[in-house]
Amino acid sequence: MQRHLSDSRVVKAFNNVDFRRVFTLARPSGAPDRSALPIAGDNAAAKAQVAQLVDTLGYDAVDIGTLADSWRSGPNTPVHVQPYFPARPEGMTTDEERWRWFLETPGVPVPAELVKELVANPVD
Repeated sequence: MQRHLSDSRVVKAFNNVDFRRVFTLARPSGAPDRSALPIAGDNAAAKAQVAQLVDTLGYDAVDIGTLADSWRSGPNTPVHVQPYFPARPEGMTTDEERWRWFLETPGVPVPAELVKELVANPVD
């Protein structure tokens, strides 16, 4: 992305949480059950701006490094989507049941220390 937008300042954020949990897990700064999200970018000033946005939207930001490091929060990594969900109940057999559970489940808080741990060990 950065190569295609050479005059821009790209920061990767919000890629590891689904749209529903962005709303249901947001908490005010200092809340004991506040979640964190990883951010990555090559420009410190841009990352600071995105960290402020993440905070405003109800999350702590965890700087995981450069855009080259951003794979640590991508699909098939331990911090990607799953930590923000409780275990899915057994017995859901239809797509409708799974979709309803997805929409109605508020999620599990993932604090900054856990995000740091998960991105530090990105391979299961």
